[in-house]
Amino acid sequence: MKITQEILDNLTAQAKASPRLRMNLDLRNSSEDQSQRMLNAIEPGSPLPIHRHRHSSETVVILRGRLVEEFYDESGTLVESIDLSPNGPTVALNIPAGQWHTVRALASGTVILESKDGAYAPFGPEDILTPYDR
Repeated sequence: MKITQEILDNLTAQAKASPRLRMNLDLRNSSEDQSQRMLNAIEPGSPLPIHRHRHSSETVVILRGRLVEEFYDESGTLVESIDLSPNGPTVALNIPAGQWHTVRALASGTVILESKDGAYAPFGPEDILTPYDR
């Protein structure tokens, strides 16, 4: 599969029309493929909780736009922010398993490539930091 500007444009249009202001495109080979590979279009204002993936690292590559990846400690204190943009100093990063994080799109049309180990598993309550945890 070629990932073209047309695909990114269509995914961005879907994200803009979504109440969550984001949309992903599954890049796995089949439903039996136990990896997680996707394009994720994220618009500014898209709500994404501070969360962690306990059993997988996460690789993020920015294809277009701009976003900030934020890292938190166990108490919910922001410990690092990394700005990602295709022509900036940081274009990709690997988030260690168990690291609390979230992402904020800073530009409309932002699209990232994400990959994680293993099959998709929804967040449990123990994987989301809520305001009451802080």
